Amino acid sequence: MNFLSITDINVSKVLSLAKAVKENPPTYAHALKHKALAAIFEKSSTRTKLSFQLAVLQMGGYYIELGGAHLLNGHEDAHDTANSIAQYADFLLARVNSHSSLEALAAHSPIPVINALSNLEHPCQALADLLTISESKGLHKTKLAYIGDSNNVSNSLLLACALTGLEIAIASPANYGPSKSIIKKASEVANNGFTVNRTNKPPEAAADADVVYTDAWVSMGQENEAEQKLKAFKGFQITQELMECAKPDAIFMHCLPAHKGLEVAPDVIEGPQSAVFQQAANRLHVQKAVLLMLSNPKPGVNA
Repeated sequence: MNFLSITDINVSKVLSLAKAVKENPPTYAHALKHKALAAIFEKSSTRTKLSFQLAVLQMGGYYIELGGAHLLNGHEDAHDTANSIAQYADFLLARVNSHSSLEALAAHSPIPVINALSNLEHPCQALADLLTISESKGLHKTKLAYIGDSNNVSNSLLLACALTGLEIAIASPANYGPSKSIIKKASEVANNGFTVNRTNKPPEAAADADVVYTDAWVSMGQENEAEQKLKAFKGFQITQELMECAKPDAIFMHCLPAHKGLEVAPDVIEGPQSAVFQQAANRLHVQKAVLLMLSNPKPGVNA
């Protein structure tokens, strides 16, 4: 089993396992004894890298980082790379520029391949987001407002909402909304009656929301689009005024890194409604749960 998309895993089971791991870490201290996680990072990483390193180490395993671009730049084909890594490791974690690189590795790998972020999805982030929302608001009759650029994070969030029944409203400028393929996939995996409310007016999306979420307007590798995007997203900043459109006890979420003063005002992300560091902390627990489910080290832990 590979974990390239949030639709590849049983979300309910992984969240339950993440909660159990969080509540009682010592129980899982040897769950990955003698197992190794090999990691490839074509892009920089802070929270994903640290959380996976600690996840495997705190459960008795080993972490091996292999570097980045030179492994996936065509010097060696995916078949040979994946099968060679499998001689030493039990999991392959990869953060890649192109989702097709992940798919190529997964097609040939005899060990689980895990998406640490691609241009298409960021499923590990979405799992941490779901854990955070479930802890703060629950997942029943909860509304999430995503305001900003439709990207890998919002793609996984949209699919996560479809899988769990969370209501989602998305506010983006014209031409920056979710793709037809992601909408179609969400509809295919959705629980009963799932719909995506789309608008180009942030206050409409934020109205009565339990969660207000944004991400960077200019993602890694899109620096050449910065000027164009900054113009397009004028008026889409998460301000205190916009937060007041949501419910009084709404939380603010951001996967980080944040560009304070652009997609979010400093007083919001640093204010009492911000859950960004709860999100960051929960990365560790969901990474542990993902590794446990992919390794199936004991009965009862199944994907």
